[in-house]
Amino acid sequence: MDTVNTARAASHHDLPHRLMDHLTTAVVLLDENLRVEYVNPAAEQLMAASASQLLGMTIDALIHDKDQNTQSDLETVMQDLHPFTKREAQVYILNQTQIATVDYTITPIATPGAEKQPSLLLEIRPLDRLMRISREDNLINAHHATRALVRGVAHEVKNPLGGIRGAAQLLARELPDTSLQEYTDIIIAEADRLRALVDEMLGPRKLPKWAQVNIHEILERIRTVVTAETGEQIHIERDYDPSLPEMAADKDQLIQAILNIARNAAQALMETEGQAHPTLTLRTRAMRQFTIGHVRHRLILLVEIEDNGPGVSKEMQETMFYPMVSGRANGTGLGLSISQSIINQHHGLVECESVPGKTIFRLLLPLEQPEEQTNVGV
Repeated sequence: MDTVNTARAASHHDLPHRLMDHLTTAVVLLDENLRVEYVNPAAEQLMAASASQLLGMTIDALIHDKDQNTQSDLETVMQDLHPFTKREAQVYILNQTQIATVDYTITPIATPGAEKQPSLLLEIRPLDRLMRISREDNLINAHHATRALVRGVAHEVKNPLGGIRGAAQLLARELPDTSLQEYTDIIIAEADRLRALVDEMLGPRKLPKWAQVNIHEILERIRTVVTAETGEQIHIERDYDPSLPEMAADKDQLIQAILNIARNAAQALMETEGQAHPTLTLRTRAMRQFTIGHVRHRLILLVEIEDNGPGVSKEMQETMFYPMVSGRANGTGLGLSISQSIINQHHGLVECESVPGKTIFRLLLPLEQPEEQTNVGV
């Protein structure tokens, strides 16, 4: 019986550690000198370091705010013995080169009757992935809503256009003077132009012709076209991952989608006065266990089109994938909308991140398409 009780006591003693080990929230226990005493596996994953590497490390080396010293928050909690939470903090985290967005909570753990300073429990919840998924959901929902609106408007516009065109043709036959047909010809030509514009707004109406394609062949085709259009004015860099496999896609549609984006970037570089070393970069990478919308994919193809131009304003980034929205005076505002439609048909997504001097369009495409498409082109 004593053996059973001892085992139960040991099991109960280990329970807090076992619970910590299974939490998805990163947990760090700090001693009175703000040095690491314990980290759970989620914290190891967040810091990209093992527990043995993190033990004894100072908090400033582990995590600190972009605008405020995290250590001052910790010291305040230690003095006041009141928990503290900061939402959507912009922080630098050990072994990460970019700023991360997190919620963090600091809780004092005082030992009753003890004279020494309390230990502190630091809980860190990364928000970047949740914010990205939310942003993607908004982008996908907005695109679908816009497409539905455009389809409705297109139906209402194309019907009267057909009537106008037909009436102009009948009128042309009844005119006593053939010289007056110049005016009916203008009516017919303008009706055709508006119909073509509406068709462009609708984007690709054909389903993709699935075949096995090599993304680097597509990018080389795009590089050749952009070079022919810009001459030697723009330097095009290639940063390819040669290990990427072929994928099921519509080659012509992908060329159109990526070329629209690359042309926009090239035109932005050429139209910027005093642009130093205008550079366009084509980049490919593979990403594992990645979520697009609500679907998690085992393997994702990432295509990036990067330029060092003036950047895209925050306001334009919110609406740039809508039809008829353009940041250029002579732009139609259809290129990016069509690109998003094509990539959506391939179960992917187009994102944009931009600051002055660096604009990146990211195309996320599943390398494994749905089952009914995996045997095409074999």
